[in-house]
Amino acid sequence: MSTGVVSTTPRTRSLESLVPAGQIFVAAALVAFGAQQFLWGDFVAGRAPAFPAGLPGRLVWAYVSAAGLIAAGAAMLVALAHPSPAAVRAARTAAVCIAAVILLWAGVRQIPTVAGESHLTGEWTKLGKALMLFGGTLAAAGALPKLSGSGGWPWRLVNGTDGLVHTGRACLGAFFILCGIQHFIWTGFVASLVPAWIPGPFFWTWFAGVALIAGGAGMLFPPAATLAARLSALMVFLWLLMLHVPRGLAALDAGSARNEWTAVFEALAVSGIALVVAVLPSRGR
Repeated sequence: MSTGVVSTTPRTRSLESLVPAGQIFVAAALVAFGAQQFLWGDFVAGRAPAFPAGLPGRLVWAYVSAAGLIAAGAAMLVALAHPSPAAVRAARTAAVCIAAVILLWAGVRQIPTVAGESHLTGEWTKLGKALMLFGGTLAAAGALPKLSGSGGWPWRLVNGTDGLVHTGRACLGAFFILCGIQHFIWTGFVASLVPAWIPGPFFWTWFAGVALIAGGAGMLFPPAATLAARLSALMVFLWLLMLHVPRGLAALDAGSARNEWTAVFEALAVSGIALVVAVLPSRGR
């Protein structure tokens, strides 16, 4: 009897062994962003510009989009635990919708800001984060089991799994290259983020810059994409443990706590996205 979910070969299952962990990371980050929005009363995912002054409905938008983020993350976790056609379809549809929200509300609205920036400032980082979360959410949903007999529009769109994962890989690779270049432009600031117990902060700033550029370029070069993505996932996960979580725990005021814990969940999402997109070049489909 057909279950409606396309099965994979043993070789493909071996290559995809880390993908569910990556999807769990991305789903958990989406849920965390939603919880933050309920806590802070503002849109968090993708570091969107401030809510337009004078426009009513900031809290309504924050809470509605928060519910969407939590629903998308929860639907993905359900589909991973019980990959029925209905669960996979619901998760993929919810993820495509919330990815579009992140792109339009955080990414597109950031473009006028970066257009006036002569250097790759922090506003470019925010734009990069929005694009990374947009593509990464699509990738995590696209890596769910592929559905058979999914029908016409709009299911054809949300069942185009390889295209969704390719999009995530391109967005993550571009984001890594941007961040790597910024390490060399804003060396002093980045070095100040290196934990005090680690010697040679400038060396690690330059090393991380090279690693980010190499990881991003590698993800965009199919023969190297799997290795580059998995090494990048490990690197960012180590940063999560050694840098972001300690800074989050040490944040004393509300503003700092919001920024640092958003960075924690961003790092979790990045490492998860890298695990998800690492497998695509080896699928051979």
